[in-house]
Amino acid sequence: MSYKDETLKKYLDDLAAKLPAPGGGSAAALTAGLGASLISMVVNFTIGKPKYASVEAELKTILEKSEKLKEEFLRLVDLDVVAYESKNIRDALDVPFMVARLCFEGIRLCLPLVTKGNVNLISDVAVAAILLEAAFSSAYYNVEINLKSLGDKKITKSIRKELTQKEKSIKRIRLQTEEKVGKIIGG
Repeated sequence: MSYKDETLKKYLDDLAAKLPAPGGGSAAALTAGLGASLISMVVNFTIGKPKYASVEAELKTILEKSEKLKEEFLRLVDLDVVAYESKNIRDALDVPFMVARLCFEGIRLCLPLVTKGNVNLISDVAVAAILLEAAFSSAYYNVEINLKSLGDKKITKSIRKELTQKEKSIKRIRLQTEEKVGKIIGG
């Protein structure tokens, strides 16, 4: 089943149904895709405005990255379903691990947008950071449950170390993003 060309209703109905997939891993990828899409939206509403001309080149780079992430997260929505159905533990581990890694890349686009993005959409930058952190945490749980079945202590240790470090950074970036957005919105 490929969801990328299906309706959102079809995906949510299947997610809610008594079906083996889609599940939490796929939902994490979709959530991350929403965060990346919000980043793109903020940039699209900023580029071309004279007020932001001095940062347009940087914004175009952010947009290029957020668009790539959006497409990758969409691909991972389906890839997670395929991985689950394959019953291959390595595939079931690799997909959420990739989602987690890409969430880290995505959330790093948020802080620059707080000061360089269209101020009228600044709350959407905070929402993007929150969604990317939530997707990271969700993917992390899916990695953990699959690590239990992997049985390779060296790989398990390496993955946990990487994700623990990324988790700290993601929490810090989300918090900084929210604080800065709060100051701008709160006046």
